[in-house]
Amino acid sequence: MKLQKTLLAIACTATMAAGTAQADYPDRDVRVIVPAAAGGGTDAIVRKISNIAEESFPVSMYVENVAGGMTATGLLQLMDARPDGQTIAAITYDSIITIPWKEMLPGFSMDRMKMIARITKEADAITVADDAPYETLDDLIAAAKENPGSIRFGIQNMGARTHLTLLQLQDQTGAEFKIVSYDNSAATQKEALLNGEVDGVVTSLGDLAPLIESGQARGLVEFSDTQNEGFPDVPPVTETDTGLDLQMGSFITLVAPAKTPDDVIQTLEDTYHEAYESEEFQQWLTNIGVTPAWLGSDEVTQWSRETQQQLFDTMDNLVEKGVLEK
Repeated sequence: MKLQKTLLAIACTATMAAGTAQADYPDRDVRVIVPAAAGGGTDAIVRKISNIAEESFPVSMYVENVAGGMTATGLLQLMDARPDGQTIAAITYDSIITIPWKEMLPGFSMDRMKMIARITKEADAITVADDAPYETLDDLIAAAKENPGSIRFGIQNMGARTHLTLLQLQDQTGAEFKIVSYDNSAATQKEALLNGEVDGVVTSLGDLAPLIESGQARGLVEFSDTQNEGFPDVPPVTETDTGLDLQMGSFITLVAPAKTPDDVIQTLEDTYHEAYESEEFQQWLTNIGVTPAWLGSDEVTQWSRETQQQLFDTMDNLVEKGVLEK
């Protein structure tokens, strides 16, 4: 009986302590993991919205870059962190699609994360040098069919999102490009395009905004169904004469460890949503050519699972056709 009372007292104390900890949240600075190198698009967006968010937060939110393994290194740190809301992460396409499909992290499941919100989405696009002979996507496809393998395209890693985009374009049009893989970095794609190493690249328009704005490169098409306000001269693929409806791109979603309490998730969601809705953030996104695409915790959880299954099916189909290797 004494043992039972002792155990009960310990349990009650632990419960009260947990409740107090949640009630006091946040009581120390929040670490925001960006599983990519500093200076990239994801890093810039997460830093911008977190800087705005912390203005109404009682503690600081500091961004820490944890690059490596196509986001796997940062994702692992997030999943192993204490579920107290003091560590969150910004994940992208590779965390939800590439890593689990390629089974890069044994035992990985989205069940090991709890979604906070989706902030943005960025469609992939084709960008060519300003003096390239292709004025439209039709021109590019026709040239690739006439001389298969003669047009060189830079992507970010074999099997990654930009590779899948280009493979789907080839599969749906019959065009054939020479694919050149880089190190998961838009910076190396920029350099390759500038020095003539490739004829075009597949990545978001935002990644190449400085080159496009300076007139050194030209966006040919964006794989989206809506016009990008930041790049009014670049048509969405659904408005081209190709008849294609290939929509691909990345996104930024904030997540926490799986067992983070619901009220903590709600606090984080509300704080980031306020920052997202600010005129400062919305105008900044327009200026860099990124589409705002907010989904709250419940909505982004469902969207992530549906998107994952859809793309897994697409990739498995390309494997069966011999177009993609797993």
